[in-house]
Amino acid sequence: MRVGRETLTRVPKIESAVKGAVNVEGVSMIFGDSPQERLRHRGKTNQVLDSVNFQIKPGELACLLGPSGCGKSTLLNIIAGFVQPTSGYVMVDQQPVTKPGADRGFVFQQYSLLPWKTTFQNVELGLKIKGLPKAERQDIVGEYLNLVGLAKYRDAYPSELSGGMKQRASIIRALVNSPSVLLMDEPFAALDAQTRHMMQALLLNVWDTLKTTIVFVTHDIEEAVFLGDRIFVMGVQPGRIKAELSVPLPRPRQLDDMLTPDFTQISRQVFDLIREETLKSMEN
Repeated sequence: MRVGRETLTRVPKIESAVKGAVNVEGVSMIFGDSPQERLRHRGKTNQVLDSVNFQIKPGELACLLGPSGCGKSTLLNIIAGFVQPTSGYVMVDQQPVTKPGADRGFVFQQYSLLPWKTTFQNVELGLKIKGLPKAERQDIVGEYLNLVGLAKYRDAYPSELSGGMKQRASIIRALVNSPSVLLMDEPFAALDAQTRHMMQALLLNVWDTLKTTIVFVTHDIEEAVFLGDRIFVMGVQPGRIKAELSVPLPRPRQLDDMLTPDFTQISRQVFDLIREETLKSMEN
């Protein structure tokens, strides 16, 4: 199965990324550590992350992979600025992250489209808030809708779209504001296997066009190997970076690459690392 560039009718004219560097330095997260949380949790604390360190280069597609409970979504929320770490810090393009910002787009597992707005209206929302003129919004949103094959569904409401269409709309809604970094929290987990594979291939085409840095959280080994330049395998109890692996598979990648011996070999290497952590998490 192949999803080629011929599926992209038009693409936005966007220069190669010079922004999007992410630095995570000594990040630890303990829930229940503040006075308010101690009261709410009856004095109990839970350390979710422990001294996490890594760097992501501009334009890189990096995957955070690990078993349930390793803190990968918490780490993504810290990079987004939704929560502050107990210790350590995150910097994006040498600026400290203290709150959410327009330099970081976020795609959730759930589609989070406004049900009373059309596809076009959902995608243009950020540009409208910025105050861009209507004609400019029309041009920009039109290009992105074409990029992911949603142009003929521009006037459809979310209830009229399939799961894959909704997630495509969610992705370009985050990208249309030209963030330096796109954060994705298991965005394809709710899709059936066939649609999921198609969305993975489409994401690679979009990423190859826009060159936006992507930090992609997943628990799916094949997904991480297929998408990533690098994979950060997370350990549990508490969460940390267990291993960092470069994925040497050439680009552009196609879904057929999942059947190759090289893909299988890398996936097995990652599987062995994840298996160790999964067994550890089952001990308690």
